[in-house]
Amino acid sequence: MNFILLLLIWTWLLASLSTMSAQLLSSASLREARALDALLQGFAYQAFTRPRTGVVYIGVVPSNLTGTKVSAMRLRSGSLRTRGVKMYEEFEIPKGVIEQPYVERLVLVYQNLGNWSMTYYPLQGYTYLAPVLGLLAYDASDLNARNLRELDIRASGEPISVHFSGLRRPVPDGLVPKCVLVNLNGTVSLSNVSSDNICVTFQEGHISIVVESVEVPPSPPPPPALSKGRRRQGSSDHSKAWIIAGAVLGGFTLLVVLGLIAVWASKYKHGKKMHQMERAADVGEALHMTSLGNTKAPAATGTRTQPMLETEYVP
Repeated sequence: MNFILLLLIWTWLLASLSTMSAQLLSSASLREARALDALLQGFAYQAFTRPRTGVVYIGVVPSNLTGTKVSAMRLRSGSLRTRGVKMYEEFEIPKGVIEQPYVERLVLVYQNLGNWSMTYYPLQGYTYLAPVLGLLAYDASDLNARNLRELDIRASGEPISVHFSGLRRPVPDGLVPKCVLVNLNGTVSLSNVSSDNICVTFQEGHISIVVESVEVPPSPPPPPALSKGRRRQGSSDHSKAWIIAGAVLGGFTLLVVLGLIAVWASKYKHGKKMHQMERAADVGEALHMTSLGNTKAPAATGTRTQPMLETEYVP
């Protein structure tokens, strides 16, 4: 019984470690992210021209934040707790969500950072597969207020689900995507991605899907842009001429090298043959030389079989 209890505790600890903090945002990145939250809160509140409860209002961001989306929705605290929100952008908010401190009305501000995700939420060793989405809660008692303090909202029953419609880049082979949640204090937590690219969280913050980075060689810088077509054409012709000249020079150099190799091989073969002949001459029997007039010629020193007369065979 004790063994089973220890096994259950160990399993729970392993599950907890998989969702523990992976890292922290740097202090500089956290300051920039919090400043962006305050800025987007102001743009979201400006969209409340004739505010109605439960209606989504789209905010307008300046040109220097092009690609970022922000919206706001005002709710009653009691309605949020008892009914939830079926779908607010990518966020599905269940029943039982409460805020601290308690307010009668609150505003949920939605953020989609788009291509600014890595700029404001850099994660060392990870690559974003989806944009960073944010869900923050503010007091709705004064819709003209700026730099409001966020409310702490938490799901007391089922978690808040975030439905990512599609990943902006495919998952590399052999890697597993992870949900990443960045809390308002800069703590980064990782968890598994559910089916259909769904991530869950019990609190507000910024959430996305990431994968471990793969080392790739840096791409070469693009060529400088040219404004005039005539200059572009002249540069192209000049490049072609250099390519042709380089090919001719390379071919000529190759022929010279091949010729030198052939000459060296011939000399080497001839020298080797002469060396073999000299060795054979040194190993063989030396011949006796004799003079025949003005010419020297080899001559035998003697015969192996002495000649015999026929009369010597007569008994």
